[in-house]
Amino acid sequence: MASSGENEETLLPFTLSRFQVSEDYGFLLPNPLPAAAGTPSGCPEGRGSAGPRCSRGSLWQMPQLSAGDLSGREELHLAHLVLSFLTMGYLWQEGEEGAVKVLPRNLAVPFWEVSQRLGLPPILSHADFVLANWKRKTPGRPLEIENLDPIISLPGGESLRGFILVTLLVEKAAVPGIKAIAQAINALLQLDEETLHKALQQLAGAVGDMSKALRRMHDYVDPAVFYSVIRIFLSGWRDNPAMPHGLVYQGVSEEPLAYSGGSAAQSSVLHAFDELLGIRHSAESTAFLHRMRDYMPPPHRAFVEEIQRAPSLRQHVLSSGNGKLCAAFNQCVSALTDFRTHHIAIVTKYITTAAAKAKAGRGEPADGAGPPPGKPPSLLEAKGTGGSHIFRFLKSVRDTTREGMISA
Repeated sequence: MASSGENEETLLPFTLSRFQVSEDYGFLLPNPLPAAAGTPSGCPEGRGSAGPRCSRGSLWQMPQLSAGDLSGREELHLAHLVLSFLTMGYLWQEGEEGAVKVLPRNLAVPFWEVSQRLGLPPILSHADFVLANWKRKTPGRPLEIENLDPIISLPGGESLRGFILVTLLVEKAAVPGIKAIAQAINALLQLDEETLHKALQQLAGAVGDMSKALRRMHDYVDPAVFYSVIRIFLSGWRDNPAMPHGLVYQGVSEEPLAYSGGSAAQSSVLHAFDELLGIRHSAESTAFLHRMRDYMPPPHRAFVEEIQRAPSLRQHVLSSGNGKLCAAFNQCVSALTDFRTHHIAIVTKYITTAAAKAKAGRGEPADGAGPPPGKPPSLLEAKGTGGSHIFRFLKSVRDTTREGMISA
């Protein structure tokens, strides 16, 4: 966050609605449109919740899709969701050894047009995979995993469903913390320490609830299915040895374009918490995280940047001499450190351990997950789907988070 002399642009009150952030859903798209509502999908082999699973030949024969008739945020996000899943299914259906170099014009052109209108890159991102990819089984009932399904899917069966929905529940658990950010910034601007203390307590509780939600991954996602079937479909074509030159979007660019795959680092939640708490990561980690902001919906990216321009919470706590405020601040930092430790444990189980078992021939996916697309992936063993060196990055951001504690 900025020093107090740099916050002229921060307006009172700091409201979520200015940034298309919902009081009820946070960064999730509230009530996304169902896939049947005019989805621009021409794939003859699979639509809707069963997922777009076109063979490459049939996708080349699809009619040219048009984005011209789309209007409104919900229609555009649904189109981007479907087009991104079609693209990933087309690219990775034969695994990393069978990756293609060209995306057909009839898919590339509308994908580019919709992406330009949304301010998102033409690739599957966290904003598609999780934020805009959910529906209630029974309208009006709570957002609980038993009452939720993805709108669009890919190979991976129940494990893919679990991976999407547990990640969604982490986003939902963050909502009180997102609201606490606005309360904390307004309290800082008004020098209201009582409200600030309550906001920090609410933030710490929300991060704790995010950790509880994240641990449910163990109950709903089979590591063998995630590693051998699902993960390849989240991979991008930047910093990926399987596609070292990127992807040609036919009809858009004659030169290959390179984009990172879907990554938890594209979630606005932790970026926002880091900015509020003044967490400073290493230069390498910061560069990667800032690049991941290009994969957020622009209003959400603006939300994170606005927090950065607000008065420094850390400096205020340090100068206040208020022990209660300092303790609440440290509770937030501790909860965020614990969350990142849980994330490291998840990645260890679902990538490192699963990769070792796959190599040893002991990582057979469960029935119903669909066959692995080609051989088990190997080129991204040490990297995240976003292209980072995954353990070096995750341990670095966890450790620099811990260093954000204020000494008594």
